Amino acid sequence: MGAGTMGPGIAQALATGGYVVSIWDPVAEARERGKSRLSDGVETFVRNGTLDQEQAEEIKQRVTFATSLEESVAQAGMIIEAIVENVEIKKTFYRELSKQIDKNAIVASNTSALNIFEIVPEEMLPQQLIMHWYGPAQLVPLVEVIKSEQAPQAYADTAMEVLRRCGKAPVLMKKFIQGYIVNRLQQCLNREVFYLLDNDICTAADIDYAAKISFIPRAMVLGLCKKIDFGGVDMTIKNYKNHSYTLPPDTGLPATLQRMDAEKAYGIKSGRGFYNYEGLDVEALLEKRDAQLAEAYQLAIKFINDSV
Repeated sequence: MGAGTMGPGIAQALATGGYVVSIWDPVAEARERGKSRLSDGVETFVRNGTLDQEQAEEIKQRVTFATSLEESVAQAGMIIEAIVENVEIKKTFYRELSKQIDKNAIVASNTSALNIFEIVPEEMLPQQLIMHWYGPAQLVPLVEVIKSEQAPQAYADTAMEVLRRCGKAPVLMKKFIQGYIVNRLQQCLNREVFYLLDNDICTAADIDYAAKISFIPRAMVLGLCKKIDFGGVDMTIKNYKNHSYTLPPDTGLPATLQRMDAEKAYGIKSGRGFYNYEGLDVEALLEKRDAQLAEAYQLAIKFINDSV
């Protein structure tokens, strides 16, 4: 459900796993963009040698774009909602969805931060999960899964099986927490990033370079908790006891973001963010990003399958 930022990539991943997928979006233009994004996403795997052209065409043929919600969910065994992050819009959507679906269908929301279990109609809770994908969904292996208290464990197990069949690396969380695992970690990093920038300690390019050449590749091998094991848990204990680090104060919206908002420097979509993208071929840039991400995740999975 939804052909915007995440929907086409999720559909591609499911179709790659052999599933027949129907995408619905109420906006015709969004459906057309979704078709193009899905095709581009599949072709990335052809270019890097993961798929041949025949396999790519088979994946594309498994995906159709429905013109109505009723048409899209008529025979669906699993429904993944990836619509806009707006409480009222989601409430309206789920009220309509509840009238259309089989009561044995698994329903999963891709919401990034909202507690969907407080939003959906109560009668849907026994079939409701969260299935949180990371973008680009066709490339990033991680999917965080959380079931409602009312949903049976079998539904979560089925979701995990579906994701693994699609080549994903799902994590089943014990309970809901806003931000899940990775978004919470990233928010902590963001707090430090903007503290460094707001206080003119270094540049955005400095931060990116330092991160990419140090702890990010190390994390591909050790993760975060095993890194502490290898460095010595006693060292981490001493760091806490010695107060060797002070958390930056929470000052609300960082000054750097206030300035960027005023300048409408919203990143690649506006031509400027921390970096200048004016005059660049955005599609070519996205294509290069996806190719490099595919290579990086292939290496990460290799390390995970043969961990230290």
